[in-house]
Amino acid sequence: MRHFKKFLCVLAMASIVIWSTSAFAAEIVIGFTGPLSGPAAEYGQECVNGIDMAIKEINAAGGVMADGQKYLFKLEQMDDKASPDLAVANARQLVLDKNALAIFNPVFTTTIPLLKINEEECGEFLVMGHTTTPKAEMFKNNLLLLDSPDMTGYAQLFAEFAWEKGWRKAAMVVTLGAYGDEWRQVFKTYWEKIGGTITADKPANYYTRTDFVAPLTAALATKPEVMLIGGPTATTALVIEQARKMGYKGGFMIVEQARMDVIAQILDGTKMMEDAIGTASVLSLAVPKTAAFDKKYRDAYKRMNTWESLLQYMSMHSLARAIAAAGTQDNVYAIRAAFPKAYPMLGDQFPGDMYGISSSGRMYIPLVIQSIKGGKFAPSEAYVWWTKSQDEFERIKKMSTYPTTMKHLKLKIGSTN
Repeated sequence: MRHFKKFLCVLAMASIVIWSTSAFAAEIVIGFTGPLSGPAAEYGQECVNGIDMAIKEINAAGGVMADGQKYLFKLEQMDDKASPDLAVANARQLVLDKNALAIFNPVFTTTIPLLKINEEECGEFLVMGHTTTPKAEMFKNNLLLLDSPDMTGYAQLFAEFAWEKGWRKAAMVVTLGAYGDEWRQVFKTYWEKIGGTITADKPANYYTRTDFVAPLTAALATKPEVMLIGGPTATTALVIEQARKMGYKGGFMIVEQARMDVIAQILDGTKMMEDAIGTASVLSLAVPKTAAFDKKYRDAYKRMNTWESLLQYMSMHSLARAIAAAGTQDNVYAIRAAFPKAYPMLGDQFPGDMYGISSSGRMYIPLVIQSIKGGKFAPSEAYVWWTKSQDEFERIKKMSTYPTTMKHLKLKIGSTN
């Protein structure tokens, strides 16, 4: 068993550990470290809710079979306030004190340091990341899983959307940190490649800042026709509100971390969001199980469900499937190797489609975008971004439960997939 193997490791290192009685119970501990306080608290809580909902479903169905017996899951959550140092401290505590098999983390800035410790001998754990940044895969970590599309696809689609609108001048007011830095660089590279101009680059900390007048003033002084913005949803809504009040009439390209349906709820409608493009709402997918998932989620957590809750929910289910396929609850490398056997996960049983996983750990889920025109959300568009050939795309399209038009996105920026 995992706790016994760790006990042997501890003995070998001449360390003293006091094991709790609960550590020997037939349960698998799943950890979470993420922002549960501060401006990004809602974002972190949505992730926790999705994991919690999946765990409750799996446990209610009898748990998972591994090592010849049934195991139930237990969620242990900790607040890291989006601090890398605190995320590492939380992870070490979750592994040492709680014997966590896997740790979910939804912020790339805090995922990076976890990838530096999760393969340490006697302290191995799976990192269940929730980030679109392709740099996460460059770490070549053998215990990393990612449940989001590659951001390069979003950047390409946003740039092409803006170009078709006739916009040529773009300013960027995106969140600080590794995730925001990469978003700005990826977008800038493609935007300039097709002939666009970046008039201003004014990053701001969406996790701590409560006023964006200064960076917006600097950006708007360059007279952009469109702005790339975003970070956590609540502060992204504030950026939109303040930009409009400052007289900005152009478009918005909203990075996928921020959810447009939740922004519309915060801003009491879409009036301020005219000519915006971003991640489509979950309900716009309309796969067979979306509505049922939405109702169950709202009833349980008394709030709107988002991509965070949906993807973390599906990621947790895929982890359980991988454990069952591996037949072990303590061999993290065997469980990681078994992930391809967890798929496909389709909309007849889940609130979305997952078709497979890359060798670097990124789960194959369509990229879905939506724009706002005339005060209304346009129909969502789903893109398959990982297929290399038309035949491969056609196989995915045939398997898909998405009722919306499925398109093949040929990445022109480059991807680590």
